[in-house]
Amino acid sequence: MDLLLGAPVIDHVLHYTLPAAYSLLPKPMDSPAASALLLAIGLQESEFLYRRQVNGPARGFWQFERAGVIGVCTHPRSAPHVEHVLRYLRDSDAVGNASLCHPLLEQQDTIAACFARLLLWTLVEPLPRRDEPERGWAQYLAAWRPGMPRPVEWAANYQEAWERVSA
Repeated sequence: MDLLLGAPVIDHVLHYTLPAAYSLLPKPMDSPAASALLLAIGLQESEFLYRRQVNGPARGFWQFERAGVIGVCTHPRSAPHVEHVLRYLRDSDAVGNASLCHPLLEQQDTIAACFARLLLWTLVEPLPRRDEPERGWAQYLAAWRPGMPRPVEWAANYQEAWERVSA
């Protein structure tokens, strides 16, 4: 349980962090499919317990390593949106500087959510539907490239994410 009035952190992310992130991004990025996949990936990566990887370099609930930050900051589909987000949140010093962006993902959940959504935005295929956990897994692998993937946990995480989004 979190200190957020007894609610799990995932509920806070769903009801507050993701809407805040979507408000800074283009409208087409806000969808139930995006929210469900972001929640599933957050469950997979950190269980929404850790903003800093245990014994590792990753940051934020979505566990970005510096290479992932560089990828989002430089990809043609995401770079302009990163700049907008950082300028809006008055972190313009971090624009184009992955070394300054990376720690922000641990400190500011909205920025971390924006980076996670933007990483999915770099994929060209449509986001998976509720009944497509295998496509969700494939997109997660393609975007996050986890060093130690845990496929056994994915189906339950994907289902939980969709149940929360659909509630």
